Amino acid sequence: MSLVDRLTTDMKQAMKARDKETLSVIRMIKTSLQNESIKLGKPLPDDEALAVLTRELKQRKDSLQEFKNAGRQDLVDEVTSEIAIVQKYMPEQFSEEKVEAIIDETISEVGAASKADIGKVMKAVMPKVKGRADGGMVNKIVRSKLS
Repeated sequence: MSLVDRLTTDMKQAMKARDKETLSVIRMIKTSLQNESIKLGKPLPDDEALAVLTRELKQRKDSLQEFKNAGRQDLVDEVTSEIAIVQKYMPEQFSEEKVEAIIDETISEVGAASKADIGKVMKAVMPKVKGRADGGMVNKIVRSKLS
């Protein structure tokens, strides 16, 4: 079942259950997917839909940090529950050990040896972990390995 099909099915269930919060989040995700599809002029394959979903999750995490800094607990609670709903549609995340193994393999593939090669390694690693690992964590690990 594709991501869009899963979202549609879950949206119908949320409507029947009168779960306004889940329904709202799913509608926002579907709107983002639809906008991206219109922009590209074709239906989104699952990997591009995953990129949109990742962007939605990142936006919410950034908002969460801003609300925490501003001391807005009401908004922190709201965004935290939205993040939980969005994460249900994300693929299982890689563990830090798995990401390190992928990075070690990639470093040897590209022949990286110093900090000057961080960009080259990141460019090769990110497609391998797309949607399954946080870019910040990947960057931190790559920097520590090449220091």
